[in-house]
Amino acid sequence: MPEVLIADDSEFMRNLLREILEEDHQIVGEVENGVEAVETYKEKRPDLVMMDIVMPIRDGIEATDEIKNSDPSANVIMCTSVGQEEKMKEAVKAGADGYITKPFQKPSVMEAIEDVVPS
Repeated sequence: MPEVLIADDSEFMRNLLREILEEDHQIVGEVENGVEAVETYKEKRPDLVMMDIVMPIRDGIEATDEIKNSDPSANVIMCTSVGQEEKMKEAVKAGADGYITKPFQKPSVMEAIEDVVPS
C-alpha cells in the first residue's frame, strides 16, 4: 500500500482526503502547515504527499520546493482551489507532480494519484 502524507490547514479537507484514500493507501501523517509537512516528510519518507497550496506559516509551494530539493524523487500532488492558476504555475515550478482542484471527488483524486504513482 502506498504511504501518503496529507498536508492541509483545513481539518475538513484532511478528513475528506483521508476518507478517499484510506481504502487503498496507508496514511502516515496529517499536518496543517508547510513546516510540519517538510518535517514529517523527512521523518516518514511517504510515497506521496497531498499538499494544499495555501497554508499558514509556510505555504505548500515553499514546502514542495524544500521537499523536492531534499528528495528529487518525492511525489507531490497539490490541492488547489478554483481560481488559483497563478499559484499552480508556481507550484509546478517548485516541482509539484500533479494537482487536484477543490472541491474534489474520489475519481479525480484517484486519477491524479495514478498519474503520479502508478499502482
